[in-house]
Amino acid sequence: MVAVAQSVAFRGVEACLVAVQCSLSPGLPGFSIVGLPDKAVSEAKERVRAALSCMSIAFPSKKVTINLSPADLPKEGSHLDLPIAIALLAALEIIPKDAAQPVIALGELSLDGHLIPVTGALPAAMTAAAEGLGLICPEACGKEAAWVSDADVTAARTLGDVIRHMTGQVPIPPARPGEAPPARSVQDLREVKGQERAKRAMEIAAAGRHHMILIGAPGSGKSMLAQRLPGILPPMTATEALETSMIHSVAGLLKDGGISRDRPFCDPHHTSSMAAIIGGGRQAKPGQASLAHNGVLFMDELPEFQRNVLETLRQPIETGEVMISRANAHVRYPCRFMLMAAANPCRCGYLSDPARACARVPKCGEDYLGKISGPLMDRFDLRVDVPPVGYRDLDLPANGETSATVAARVATAQAVQHRRFENRPDMRSNADAAGEALEEVATPDAEGRTLLMRAAERFALTARGYHRVMRVARTIADLDGSEGVRRPHIAEAVSFRLASATDT
Repeated sequence: MVAVAQSVAFRGVEACLVAVQCSLSPGLPGFSIVGLPDKAVSEAKERVRAALSCMSIAFPSKKVTINLSPADLPKEGSHLDLPIAIALLAALEIIPKDAAQPVIALGELSLDGHLIPVTGALPAAMTAAAEGLGLICPEACGKEAAWVSDADVTAARTLGDVIRHMTGQVPIPPARPGEAPPARSVQDLREVKGQERAKRAMEIAAAGRHHMILIGAPGSGKSMLAQRLPGILPPMTATEALETSMIHSVAGLLKDGGISRDRPFCDPHHTSSMAAIIGGGRQAKPGQASLAHNGVLFMDELPEFQRNVLETLRQPIETGEVMISRANAHVRYPCRFMLMAAANPCRCGYLSDPARACARVPKCGEDYLGKISGPLMDRFDLRVDVPPVGYRDLDLPANGETSATVAARVATAQAVQHRRFENRPDMRSNADAAGEALEEVATPDAEGRTLLMRAAERFALTARGYHRVMRVARTIADLDGSEGVRRPHIAEAVSFRLASATDT
């Protein structure tokens, strides 16, 4: 006798359909699970056995075989407890077989039959909607999964509730989506006194989603500026919010089933490992680069990160995705983030201050920033020297622009870009423009082109650097409300490409 239930196996943010087949056959009593299960899946037989015993359901005195199909796809995680239990109950004819097949089930079983929340409910709901199936999940996961409006989501508290629902005794009402969390409180850019050039660079970076590095002495306000970047970024679109939430769902970071429209802001410590930044581990979980998808990855004290960690960022910055390779699987996570970095000009931090600089100036600056490879530094569109701020500057009145004022200009510039690239799904901002699309939208006028060519020859810009200057100039033109890219836009873009601290 064979019964089938449906579930999923996660491959990155993709939920792949898995058929959970249960066979009861004569022979010595036993319970085996096949189909490339990991340790957590193999232990499901003990949790299922205990849950059925707690509900006074006799375990069959037959040979029980669970096959997870397709058999060549690795299965990881305790979320397969519930579909295994459903398939077994269908084989025992406790629930109808035709009730088990049209739904995807996921959930971990406690020994008393309660359903424990698991990660990945949102991608599972997306797969259920795409396949025309329903979804049964733990009660705590229902608010998250119910955000997929096309999915029929049932959130149960116990295995007994699932049985009563599938037999039609006590139907469970459809789950309702959780409430979106309140908007994140942000710090105001007006609180930063001085640093007008750095503020201007932040506005350009936010408008075009360009990568940016701040270089300055300790206490000059680099981290303070970065912490105010979220306040000038517009909310995510519905598509972006769903993409980011799917990654956070797989990582188990969605709180109370709410999907936020705030752009993520991740700021890992400089001691973070490669797996923490890029992703990895036994189950290849997403790292900070993927968790910052559609948002900001802020790396303070950039030269203090391990060299191999920094080098692994080079390809994700270009491609917008991370590939985590294992012997038996390749997992892909999206990571289209805006990189914001900060660094001291040297190890002591006082390269430009003769009174406090060490005796190794300027060699110490070359050695310290030399930890950032040329190819990685070449990927920063804007490089800004942040001058030191003295205690006398603290008495200056806070008369700069507020974050709301700057955010309005940024939103206007991004709206222009959305219209520009509305037929190009691979391009969402000027930072993504490439090839013919870049030449079409960012080619400067005659004077601007002459200046750009002279700058490229004078400062030996690489082809990547040349194109990044064009992208930044296009963003500056958008902020200026200009239809074309002109000489002043090129000049400002080139000035941000060349920071004296990086050329020491």
